[in-house]
Amino acid sequence: MTIERLHTDARMSLVVKHQGTVYLSGEVANDFAGDVQQQTRETLQNIERLLDQAGTDKTRILSATLYLKDIDADFAGMNQVWDQWLPHGCAPARATVQAKLYDPAVLVEISIIAALPDA
Repeated sequence: MTIERLHTDARMSLVVKHQGTVYLSGEVANDFAGDVQQQTRETLQNIERLLDQAGTDKTRILSATLYLKDIDADFAGMNQVWDQWLPHGCAPARATVQAKLYDPAVLVEISIIAALPDA
């Protein structure tokens, strides 16, 4: 069974494809200076780009894990952006947790699992 890895370095791949499923590593914003809404928008744009490169899109997301630096302060703002971005009727299984992220300026990180279109 073939495993395809995209954007791979010695430590990780940003995308792994296997048996009709796409796994994205934890994605973050490009600019950490913004608030949680800006960081969420940028993170979701990065996710869309990677899903497109993998041959799928946000309507095929199966599962999302969202990591917030401060769930009390940022949950509502992140959800406002998420709810606007996610197509109606395509809500994945989802978990949101508070986590100490790799850089103190990172407010949100999102990991995605999606299905590839049927061949």
